[in-house]
Amino acid sequence: MYGTIVLIVIAVVVIAYVMKGIKIISQSETMIIERLGRYHRTLNAGINVILPIVERGKDTCTRRGDGRIVMNSKIDLREQVFDFDKQSVITKDNVMTEINALLYFQIVDPVKSVYEIQNLPMAIEKLTQTTLRNVVGELELDETLTSRDTINSKLRAVLDDATNKWGVKVNRVELQDITPPQSIRIAMEKQMQAERDRRAEILKAEGEKQSAILKSEGEKSAEINAAEAEKQARILTAEGQAKAQILQAEAEAEAIRKVTESVAAVKGADPVNYLLAIKYIDGLKEMAQGNDAKTVYIPYEATGVLGSLGTLKEMFKNS
Repeated sequence: MYGTIVLIVIAVVVIAYVMKGIKIISQSETMIIERLGRYHRTLNAGINVILPIVERGKDTCTRRGDGRIVMNSKIDLREQVFDFDKQSVITKDNVMTEINALLYFQIVDPVKSVYEIQNLPMAIEKLTQTTLRNVVGELELDETLTSRDTINSKLRAVLDDATNKWGVKVNRVELQDITPPQSIRIAMEKQMQAERDRRAEILKAEGEKQSAILKSEGEKSAEINAAEAEKQARILTAEGQAKAQILQAEAEAEAIRKVTESVAAVKGADPVNYLLAIKYIDGLKEMAQGNDAKTVYIPYEATGVLGSLGTLKEMFKNS
């Protein structure tokens, strides 16, 4: 009976010893194992067996999501983010500004993160705060508000270099909020409003200028088109008159030619006198058709011409 109890006790102790020696490590986690107080090995994801009492996991400081720092034997190898509270920073032009930052980092060497620094989360937080003060202290307020990418790059470079010996890789640093004092914000809002008003006036003036230019160009084009149209009209009118005169001259030349031929066929007839007489008769008709024409003056030379016309008429009859 006593031997059975002893065996049961030994079995329970052995089972408890074996169970305590089994360590299950989740994916993206690891554990530092010490044997008799010295580093022995690093456990990988999966089932691992250690020797209880002789070997144990090394406890490290871990920051929880609520910001509390606790002790934990497992080390998270995933990328982690620290959201730091706002802190007061003085710029180069002596303006007190509140800034909070986000830090993205990842543990790449678990052994260094455990043995090279005592409290890794606090060390990263304090280092980020002091580095942020140094970087922002070299910039004026306007540069701080407009140069976030520059500040982020400088912070990441400094932090990555400083945390390299801790086995930590700083991937990104982002400034979440930059809050100047209330008086500075009011002044900046007034300045921005004045700048917007100035730009609006400039745009309005530019619009009026472009409108005046387009209007003058339109009037100029209209005048040019009207002048071109008048020019073309005059050219066409002149060409029409010229063609009409040419046709009239050709008709008169043809008439003169035929009259000359007819008159020349009569013996002793002078074609020139005949044509002059016809012109005189046409002129007398126009003079006689006037409403106010009561007296008609005939040049002395016209009597001779008309006499020649009568002679030609008699000659035509006789012929």
